[in-house]
Amino acid sequence: MAERLVRFGVAMEQSLLEEFDELVDARGGTRSEALRDLARAAVVRAKVGRPVPAVAALTLVYDHHVRDLTEKLNAVQHELGDEVRSTMHVHLDHHHCLEVIVMNGRSDRLRIVAARILAMRGVKHGGVEIITDVGPERHAHAHAQGHEHPPEPSKPSTRKRRRST
Repeated sequence: MAERLVRFGVAMEQSLLEEFDELVDARGGTRSEALRDLARAAVVRAKVGRPVPAVAALTLVYDHHVRDLTEKLNAVQHELGDEVRSTMHVHLDHHHCLEVIVMNGRSDRLRIVAARILAMRGVKHGGVEIITDVGPERHAHAHAQGHEHPPEPSKPSTRKRRRST
């Protein structure tokens, strides 16, 4: 069920509004959609500073010829255990690799781990996107791909069981 929308007025300088409208037009959306996106982003940024459930995508480009870097990256990921949900590794050229590490856990810990990895000698570029309010808890909805998550322990299952014949 969709949450109820509330209308409110916003005052801003005309020149800022004109520039904002250019961005809205380039996106192909509406002012309301753009303001909602900006508000969500500000709320998420504020929450990342607190220890709340979150997911993160850490992207880095590194020189795999730097001594022990690959081993250090693997060691950190093994230390994290189940907090690492997925990784993707791409060979860019003879020296450089791109790696994307998807993690979940507390936002403060994810930020610390990301900073630790990005500071390693041999990591050339990188960044992390931490998103709160989607946390490591299981979410209760069906996916287009057809998989479902197990029911939460405190709630009875509503899935129909197949009878064996």
